[in-house]
Amino acid sequence: MSLFLKGEISLPGDKSISHRAIIFASLSDGMCKVSNLGSGRDNRSTISILRNLGVTIKKQADTWLIKGVGLRGLKEPTNTLNAGNSGTTIRIMTGILSAQPFFSVLTGDKYLVKRPMKRIIEPLSMMGAKIYGRANNEYPPLAILGNNNLKGIDYKLKVASAQVKSSILLAGLYADGITTVTEPYLSRDHTERFMKYLNVPIRQEGFSTTITYTEHLPSFDLDVCGDISSASFFIVAATLLKDSDILIKNVGLNKTRTGILDVLTAMGADISLLNIHNRCGEPVGDIHVKGVTNLRGVTINGDIIPRLIDEIPIITVAAAFAEGTTVIDDAAELRVKESDRIKAMVTELKKLNINIEETESGMIIHGGNIPKFAKVKTYGDHRIAMSLSIFGLCSAKGVELDDKSSISVSFPQFFEKIKELTV
Repeated sequence: MSLFLKGEISLPGDKSISHRAIIFASLSDGMCKVSNLGSGRDNRSTISILRNLGVTIKKQADTWLIKGVGLRGLKEPTNTLNAGNSGTTIRIMTGILSAQPFFSVLTGDKYLVKRPMKRIIEPLSMMGAKIYGRANNEYPPLAILGNNNLKGIDYKLKVASAQVKSSILLAGLYADGITTVTEPYLSRDHTERFMKYLNVPIRQEGFSTTITYTEHLPSFDLDVCGDISSASFFIVAATLLKDSDILIKNVGLNKTRTGILDVLTAMGADISLLNIHNRCGEPVGDIHVKGVTNLRGVTINGDIIPRLIDEIPIITVAAAFAEGTTVIDDAAELRVKESDRIKAMVTELKKLNINIEETESGMIIHGGNIPKFAKVKTYGDHRIAMSLSIFGLCSAKGVELDDKSSISVSFPQFFEKIKELTV
């Protein structure tokens, strides 16, 4: 009897929204209550840093109580601030700390200190902050001498990046004048949606977002929706295991994050969206997935890439089992994530007998493979680890991971949720 997935699950809170909920609650003028907060190490890194900046954050049953200190109430830390593995934490917090009248130092784990930071240092320095990084301002640790007299700028991003955009916009809350950020494509807009929900003076036009100086942020209560990036692993698994039928409840369906649904549908997946509603400016709904007999290869490039950049590793797994050829291009940003995700997926899938080619900005995956068993490397990258786990689940031969510990960065309950659905 073949393996398939069946049943209904709910997922931990969206990691990106959870970061922003913690940050905006900490900068608000009152007590905030946040439930279903993301449970991974990345979100805990954001909590730890804000506690070290003087914010009171406590967990009470399933709810986090965050007592905001106001936009100008953060305190100078006595210790180095550690963002762990979280690129979102270090980049967004650098924007906030740039506007504070004190000195701070941000660092991270052995993977984070290899990720590029000049992309935030350049615009924040133009606003008036003084930031110093390792290797000629390229990498963390970052020493930040804040400036509570920042000036607004008009800045054009070279690469669409929600982290960089958010860093500049958060600094723009404190800056004199107008701050405008323009992207080549629209990246995740959770920061902008949250600001609109909190009545921050923000305006969007095309790929440009403009913000002006803000005095106060109101307190709020929020039940964070499930993370579509976490959902993507189950969506692909249920699609590939042909007798599957699953329902994933209350998942965020922000259009800047649903590129994977568009791609899988184009490949022939059976996916439907139910019970769509709005929660704090974010569309939310249930995702119903049924298994299919065959998927077909597609080309993935251009403006859809920012809408699925974190899901490309698991899309690569779907492509490995599809008929025909899948081409992924314009995704060079994958090389500067927690690992070089292009090289990682190509290297490890080759071990599993997948016909896959590495290109400068993507991959070419040829279908018609007969997988074999192999021990694979996860590179300390949670998305690589979970993607290869799903490959093993869907392959008759299975896989052996060298290290599963990175999965707790975003999704500690990953294997538990698989067991809930496995028949």
